[in-house]
Amino acid sequence: MSDAVDVRERFRPTDHPHEHFLLTTVVGSYPKPTWLNRARDLHEADDESFDDDDWTEALDDACRIVTHEHERAGLDVVVDGEMRREEMVEFFARRIDGYEFNGPVKVWGHNYFDKPSVASPVAYDEPWLLDEYEFAAGVADRPVKVPITGPYTLASWSFNEVYDTDADLAYDLADLVNREVTKLVEAGARYIQIDEPALATTPDDHAIVGECLDRIVADLPDDVRVGLHVCYGDYSRIYPEINDYPIDEFDVELANGDYEQIDVFTEPDFEPDLALGVVDAHTADVESVEQIKRNIREGLKVVPPEKLTVSPDCGLKLLPREIASGKTENMVRAAREIEADLDSGEIDAAAISERARRE
Repeated sequence: MSDAVDVRERFRPTDHPHEHFLLTTVVGSYPKPTWLNRARDLHEADDESFDDDDWTEALDDACRIVTHEHERAGLDVVVDGEMRREEMVEFFARRIDGYEFNGPVKVWGHNYFDKPSVASPVAYDEPWLLDEYEFAAGVADRPVKVPITGPYTLASWSFNEVYDTDADLAYDLADLVNREVTKLVEAGARYIQIDEPALATTPDDHAIVGECLDRIVADLPDDVRVGLHVCYGDYSRIYPEINDYPIDEFDVELANGDYEQIDVFTEPDFEPDLALGVVDAHTADVESVEQIKRNIREGLKVVPPEKLTVSPDCGLKLLPREIASGKTENMVRAAREIEADLDSGEIDAAAISERARRE
């Protein structure tokens, strides 16, 4: 991709008060309003008093509410909270030709997953996210990021009944993701996040993910920021290989592991921007601003401030809404206070980085 700092600068607010700029965003999902779940029940029950138009209006309202909530919290880049999505694989599989569903499968305990099957070669028909992005961009005053489930995860978390290998399926899916991203970019999107949680469970396949990313970013304009989010796992098994990925930002989930793996990224030098999880998406405790500031300083061990993005560990959709809101607000406050401390000299980012490399 293009120079990461230059790509990042387009997201700096024009009235930003500090010399140092920590980009703040969220990973993607956010708790749905309770009334939206009730509206879904009515729609799925084919209640004559709640038709498709009513359902569309409910989704639009939810997206508008969450987008504005993110803006009020002060995020530099917002997401609509994925209000139109339920499950990260199923949503896309229902929009890709070649997939079909044959009922839920048991994954653990009493939990079931509507795991799709690839019954014929995958193909691209209509856009998957274009309407979603255009609506969010239309109601937002700040840049909108678009999270997309990556081809490796779409392949790994499906039944493959057609392709010789899951890698072959992933490569074809990557070509489809490229077509979707191209349409999003033509519509104005400049921040794309590829979600590959499956890589955390099968890190030896990092080369397959890299090939998929090469296909996804092919022919994209230089001003498009591409991030890769990988959920908690053994990052030492994919680092430093990720330095060769064609991405501007690598998003890691480290808060819920107390940053035990942060040193993985200190040697050799970390090449892309680091998007660091600084609040735990798996606990219902709202971290204090002071705690989050300590977490942000962990990221300064790896990259300078101009290459650090501050975000939650992962999507916040499983938390109570007031908890998700509190985490987001405190996260932004902590980032702004860290910026002020950097400008005043109270924090010496270079010294933090050097000390981490000596230890």
